[in-house]
Amino acid sequence: MKRALVALLALTSALASAKPPRLALVISIDGMGTELFTRMRPRFKSGLAQLANGGAYFPYARYSFAKTSTAPGHTTLMTGADPWRHGVATNRIFDRASGKPEPVLFDPDHPLLEAPPSVEDVSPDRIHAETLADRLRLATYGRGKVVAISVKGRAAIAMAGRLGQAWWFNGPTGKFVTGTYYSKEFPAWVKAFNEKKIPDSYFGKQWELAQPAKEYAGDDDRPAETDLYALGRTFPHPLTGGLPGLGAEFEAALSRTPMMSDVLVQLAKAAIDGEQLGKDEVPDLLCVSFSGIDLLEHLYGPYSWEVQDAMIRIDRTIGDLLGAAEKAAGSKANLTVVLSADHGSPALPEEWASAGLPAARLNPQTLGADLAKELKARFGADLVLGIDEDGTDVYLNRRAIAERKLDLATVRRAAADFLQRQPAIALAVTPDELSGDGRGGYLEALRRGYFPDVSGDVLFLVKPFQIVDSYPSGTNHGTPYSYDATVPVIFFGHGVKAGTYVQQIDPIDVAPTAAALLEMLPPAQAEGSPRPEAISVARGAAGAGPGGALAAAGAR
Repeated sequence: MKRALVALLALTSALASAKPPRLALVISIDGMGTELFTRMRPRFKSGLAQLANGGAYFPYARYSFAKTSTAPGHTTLMTGADPWRHGVATNRIFDRASGKPEPVLFDPDHPLLEAPPSVEDVSPDRIHAETLADRLRLATYGRGKVVAISVKGRAAIAMAGRLGQAWWFNGPTGKFVTGTYYSKEFPAWVKAFNEKKIPDSYFGKQWELAQPAKEYAGDDDRPAETDLYALGRTFPHPLTGGLPGLGAEFEAALSRTPMMSDVLVQLAKAAIDGEQLGKDEVPDLLCVSFSGIDLLEHLYGPYSWEVQDAMIRIDRTIGDLLGAAEKAAGSKANLTVVLSADHGSPALPEEWASAGLPAARLNPQTLGADLAKELKARFGADLVLGIDEDGTDVYLNRRAIAERKLDLATVRRAAADFLQRQPAIALAVTPDELSGDGRGGYLEALRRGYFPDVSGDVLFLVKPFQIVDSYPSGTNHGTPYSYDATVPVIFFGHGVKAGTYVQQIDPIDVAPTAAALLEMLPPAQAEGSPRPEAISVARGAAGAGPGGALAAAGAR
């Protein structure tokens, strides 16, 4: 009895004295689906190999909502909730007041800081749920620091939430910027980084293969690949944007190459030094979203030499980032890493078709024009604002509907009936029908992705292997099918029980699990749960979390 009591007291003491990691690193590789990760895994030798081999690896994390794209995916990863709760249901919407398209995180009240005015993602105003970053800031009484960086504003903003810092690349200026929601001036470390003009140093260089050509599967030049920003369709790829000197086209070309991933890691190192991340017992959070894989998949497809080479290179890049994070935290024991992706990617539809699958392209602009013609013939007015670029959402002109005293539900139903008759479309419904059952289970995916303030008046899903894209080449994602919706999730480092876990999970579990590893509550509106199989029994009790660490560490 005495021995049992002594053992219990020892365990209680150990739990009470446990501490969260000094630094948490959240990595998102935009567009890196499970199929791509597993296909390329034998070629990983550095950072990705270290994470997959030494962490808690979940190959099959499948999003439950229909619109698998960057803004919804990143927001779900960081809130632990689907769009029906967090509100970021798509990348771009149609503003019903102006009738014009705009990015979902556009905010005219908080423009870019020290950059030309533009309509782009700038603030978290439309994020309606607490993020992991917000929770950390609150749990540490504002002492834990949060920095999120990416090429894409919508990725950085989703990861920073309302209370962190968000920095992203601005092509017209060639600098990393933020919105005035986050800051009214550049901190010294960002200003110093921008003054180095590191992205500009790549002008005139070439992106060459990292390994001998024989190591790459398939052909370099394939039908339906895209030549954009003068990158060409084969290696080596020139980095000029087709310009004689620096300019926005060059910056756009650079953003689509692995070189920009290296620039992001250099910015991450500057953030570590500038903000002194990981330097005391109060946990900090560094979030890095790498956009290059997704941007290359849009141009060349996930089986291309370009994507193969980019994956080989990002493996090395993440190795560099892990080394910097470990050094900042003081040791591996003080570092927790989370890696995942916002969505996967389909193949080029022509590639699928040549293999015998029923694949084809569906141009949303053509579909929208045909729908507008149909509704005008029936109701006598132009009633369609447009269809979003990734499909699923049709926005109607509610002002015109009201002016003609038409019934919105009737117009919605007519639009859904027209869409349902199209050969490429599997399902078309109005928001009123989302509470129903059946339809192959896909109503639930549409329902979980629907948020009234930003979603369309009619929702639709294309059939498998149909690509919604206004370009005649390249590919696009945005469906609930496995090639778009299934991504890897890895937890690594402090508090993690390593292993490969093949059960299907949902990315809504990522933020709650990360919160558990940080010894704090999950974000307020989280739907997911911590993954117990990924958490070491040696981790501390929730009461010994960041608040306790802060009390012990004192004011920073």
